[in-house]
Amino acid sequence: MIDTHCHLTFKQFETDMDEVIESAKKVLSKVIVSGTEPEDSLRSLGLREEHPEFIHIALGLHPKFAVDITGKELEEYFEFIKSNRNNIVGIGEIGLDYYWVKDPLKVEKSKKIFEECLNLAKELKLPAILHMRDAIEDGFEMVLNKDVKNAVFHCYSGKRSLAEQICAEGYYISIPTSIVRSKNMKKSARGVPITSLLAETDAPYLSPEEGKRNVPQNVKIVYEKIAEARDMRLEDVIKAIDENCSRVFHF
Repeated sequence: MIDTHCHLTFKQFETDMDEVIESAKKVLSKVIVSGTEPEDSLRSLGLREEHPEFIHIALGLHPKFAVDITGKELEEYFEFIKSNRNNIVGIGEIGLDYYWVKDPLKVEKSKKIFEECLNLAKELKLPAILHMRDAIEDGFEMVLNKDVKNAVFHCYSGKRSLAEQICAEGYYISIPTSIVRSKNMKKSARGVPITSLLAETDAPYLSPEEGKRNVPQNVKIVYEKIAEARDMRLEDVIKAIDENCSRVFHF
């Protein structure tokens, strides 16, 4: 099993990161840590150096941070990402966030930076890992307009009908551990092709137990819920989703 999206560099893991990673290794074959901004990306790459077989890295710019970055800082950050092309498996998380970003001018800036991030993913021939909070329709349209070939809709919580459209275009939706309390996620897990599904925790967030810190090994719950929704054997779901991960991230 693979957790395709988590944030082990965040402050919630400061005191026991080593223990969390060692516990995760007992359950999972790999995790993908997503860098959200330049400093976080540096920490993420350092973590990979310590656990090169287990921890893989995606580097991106969360839309919450994108609205405050300067043009020079963005240029330098893109050069940093390009210099680490061989150390990463994706560009992300990148996207739009209408929950945190509401000011019209900042929304427009975030869209322009998202476009530049999509261009970077295409240039480097890496999957785009998409954060689309309250912005799935707009984000999907932009991805299509940019003719992006490989994209993952991280923490997909939209309607099943839109999930089917996304998957029909050859993209992937990633289901998080909060599936335990989401009817939409369960419907998508049941309704889209198994070949279009990934699983994640977004740890330390979206814990299956509200109020508790999430950890990567909890991704097993997503595999279990997908198996339950599709009336499949757990081992078959694990095999299918792990094959999807290899196809997307070229493991």
